[in-house]
Amino acid sequence: MEEIRCRSHVLVAMLAFVAAVLPSTVAGGLCRESCGNIPVRYPLGIDDGCGSPYYRNLLTCAADNATLRLRTPSGTYPVTGADYSDPHLVVTDPSMWTCARPFTAVHAAPFSLDTSTRFSLSPRNDYLFFDCDEARVIVAPRPASCDRYPGRCDSACDSAGYLCRNLPGCRGALEDGNMTCCEYRPRAAASLRAILRHCEAYTSVYWRAGGGGDESAFAPYDQAPAYGVRVDFEIPVTTRCLQCQDKRRGDGGTCGFDTATRDFVCICDDGRNSTTDCADGHAPGRHGSAGVVAASVVSISAIIGVAGLVWYIRKIRPSKVVTCGVQSNENRFF
Repeated sequence: MEEIRCRSHVLVAMLAFVAAVLPSTVAGGLCRESCGNIPVRYPLGIDDGCGSPYYRNLLTCAADNATLRLRTPSGTYPVTGADYSDPHLVVTDPSMWTCARPFTAVHAAPFSLDTSTRFSLSPRNDYLFFDCDEARVIVAPRPASCDRYPGRCDSACDSAGYLCRNLPGCRGALEDGNMTCCEYRPRAAASLRAILRHCEAYTSVYWRAGGGGDESAFAPYDQAPAYGVRVDFEIPVTTRCLQCQDKRRGDGGTCGFDTATRDFVCICDDGRNSTTDCADGHAPGRHGSAGVVAASVVSISAIIGVAGLVWYIRKIRPSKVVTCGVQSNENRFF
């Protein structure tokens, strides 16, 4: 019995050794280029190792591959639009008031962003607050002097705001006076949270470029309001990424990064990873995946190491049954 127990301990040690030296297996699938009807391109990514490491793990795609979501400190929100020529996402907060989803007095934390990321709230966002406690919130028409000295008016919520009278999709919906409204442009998310504590509901409206919808109702403006939060992002452009995407250097690849080191990687359609581009060239070894070579070397080393360990254990095994301990000086491991 003691011999069997000792051998089982040795087997566990061998398995632990193999697990330690063999490289972990990473899914070799290519980067997904969309989630639902939302395109996902550099610098964004929904698969680890795709896009820029600055946006790692900030976007997720639902299991049904139909809903793209953005992770923030205040929650996870559906993404309804993405633009890469004017880099921004459009995010919706299910707790926000809209014409299609009337006032429900749902108290929830307003949308906020982690300021340490490359995402930022767009200055094109306006926030509307409904039925605020005027003993706690300054609700008053915005003076004309605020346009010249905006810093002096940060604490007031504008009761004469344009959007309160022109709600997207239901202009004049508040004219019957059943609910008060004021418009606010905060400098920080903390201001939003402070105001919402004393209001029944809020919504976010961003200004989008004209073209379709009910933009004609807001002529002669070249932008129209729409429900949602516009989140701007930066596109870090590097020479290596441009070379990777250049179709003159082969089929063109996808810019990504090594999940362990965060170093740049060019992900090719045939599954290869390169530090430059996906060109076939005359020296394919230079463009081949360094990870494959390293994995082969480590695997061979692991086999040699395990074989050596087995040989060593057989060599030092005593002629008689021993307990899992030191029997004599002849069979000591150390």
